[in-house]
Amino acid sequence: MDQHGNVVFGGNGYSEEWHRIAVEERGLLNLPTTADALPYLQSEPVKDLFAKIGVLTEKELESRYEVYSEQYILAIDVEAKLVIDMAKTVIYPTALRYLADLSNTIGSLMDLGVELGNEQAQAIASLTQSMMDSVTKLSEAMQQHDFGSTAEHMQHCAKVIRPLMDEVRVSVDALEAEVADDLWPLPTYEEMLFMK
Repeated sequence: MDQHGNVVFGGNGYSEEWHRIAVEERGLLNLPTTADALPYLQSEPVKDLFAKIGVLTEKELESRYEVYSEQYILAIDVEAKLVIDMAKTVIYPTALRYLADLSNTIGSLMDLGVELGNEQAQAIASLTQSMMDSVTKLSEAMQQHDFGSTAEHMQHCAKVIRPLMDEVRVSVDALEAEVADDLWPLPTYEEMLFMK
C-alpha cells in the first residue's frame, strides 16, 4: 500500500494505481520499448549530464544513438524475416500435412460407416489461415521504407512490426496444441520444460 492506503501491486505484480503514481506523482517516464527509450539519448538534459560528468561528448552520444538505433532496427528486421520464413516453410507445410492426414482418416472412417466430427480439422484450418493472414500483414509492413527519421523507423518496428510478429506467434502457439506431437517440427513448450 502507498501513503494513501491504495494497493500498489496487484496479483500480477502491477496495477494501474502503481502506474499512475509512477508517472503522475513521481514524474517517471514510461518507456516500454527500446524505440521509446533511445531518443532520450538526444535530449538536452541527457546531453548536458553526460558532458558535465565527462562520460560522453555530444558527438559521442549522437554516435551511440545511431549505432543502438541501427542495431535495434536490424534485430527486429532479422527476427521478423525469420518469423515469416518459419511460418511459411516449417509451420504451414506441417499444418497442411496434418490436415491432409486428418481429412483422409475422417473420409476413410466415413466410408466404413464410422462418424467422427471434423471440429479439430476445422480448427487447424482456421488457425493456419489466421497465421498466414498475419504473415501477409507482416510481410507488407516489412516493405515500408519511407521513414522521415530513425526514430520514426524504430517506432514502426516497435508499434507495427513487433505486434504483427506476436500475432503470428499466437496462431503458431495454438497450432502447436492441435497438431500431433510426432509431426510438430519444433521443440514443444513441454519438451523444452522437461528436457534432460
